[in-house]
Parts: sequence; structure tokens; C-alpha cells
Amino acid sequence: MANPIFVAIDVPDVAAARGLAQAVARHVGGIKLGLEFFCAHGPAGIAAVTEGLALPLFLDLKLHDIPNTVAGAVRSLAGIAPSILTVHAAGGHAMLAAAKAAALPGTRVVAVTVLTSLDDADLAAAGVGDGAAVQVARLAGVVRGAGLDGVVCSPHEVAAVKAAWPDSFAVVPGVRPAGSAVGDQKRVMTPADALAAGADVLVIGRPITAAADPAAAAASIAASL
Repeated sequence: MANPIFVAIDVPDVAAARGLAQAVARHVGGIKLGLEFFCAHGPAGIAAVTEGLALPLFLDLKLHDIPNTVAGAVRSLAGIAPSILTVHAAGGHAMLAAAKAAALPGTRVVAVTVLTSLDDADLAAAGVGDGAAVQVARLAGVVRGAGLDGVVCSPHEVAAVKAAWPDSFAVVPGVRPAGSAVGDQKRVMTPADALAAGADVLVIGRPITAAADPAAAAASIAASL
């Protein structure tokens, strides 16, 4: 991928989202729209933001339900034709396989392993006692077995995922330029380091979208890679 940066446009307003997308379009490789935006505006809102933009869309909905329901949801998204679509790895083999089978051929279906807002203590509190690295590796094996295209994981686990599954498509959030506020992210890395670790896509939101000049921020990050 020529430019691995997908900007996470996590705002609820269509005009603001489109403005951000247009402002950074020359400096990123794609745009990501997520659950808040989709719940507020649906497919019509997605179309309003992406119309005329020659950029791939990452639709980050993290679908997680019984296999039949997830398959139906994926089929319902066919009109949007996202380049990347997320489901939750914890949904299990049957759900993951159903999602992939229902997706358009041009859509990469990737599964979220462990959210970057969680650390080992959070996982232990939820009954996962062996930490993020082990859990990501475990879930990546399930995802691979179900025939998906890859995973979403933090930059701290991507090298191990790539070592075990070299042709996986690795989408990596938790990416912060040096000196940026980490916010609610707990397992983070700089863009250059995440790319060197094996990331195929770098998901970067607030360091770009909350900057005084989003286009300049995106250009600066792209130049650092």
C-alpha cells in the first residue's frame, strides 16, 4: 500500500466529517468511519462523506453477534462496498466464516483481537489471565482458520502476528506520533515503528483530526514514514 495511513474520522457530523476527509485526502491512503458515525447517519452519511473522494473506505463497525445475524449485516453493507470491514474475533469461527462468506469479493474482512484501550490488567479483570500478546496470538489463529483476510491488533503484537501468519493483512490502531497525547489508548507506538513492526494499515485519528491544521499533521506523519 503506497500510503498506509487511514485517518479515523470519528465525528458525528456529516459536514465536519466530509470537511476533514477532503482536507487530508492528498496525505492519507484511506479514511475510516466508525460506529458512532454509522449509527447517526447510516449508508447515506457514508455516501455523503466519500462522494468524489478517490480513497478506499475502512468501515469500522466491529460486528459481533450470532453467525446468521452478522452475515445478514455484512450483506446489508454491500451497497457501501467498503475496502475494509471489521468484525470481532471473539465471535468465533462460525461467525467469522459467515462474515467473510457474505462479504463482497473486494472487501477485506479483518477481525479485532484485543482493543488498544485494554491492557493486561483489564484483560485479567475480564477473565483473560495470560495477557494481550497471548490472547492476540490465540485469536489470530482462529481468524486465520476462518478464512478472513487479517486482524486488527496493537503495534505491540503485529510482529508476532506477521511471524505466524506472514500474508495476513494487519490493521494497526494505537498509533501516535512521538510527543502526542495517548488519550484512552494503552498499547501504542509511533507510526514509523508500527510500520517497521509489520503493520499494513496505520489507523490514526486524533493526532490528525484534532490538530490545528489536519492536512499539515497528516502530511508530517506521512513524511516520517
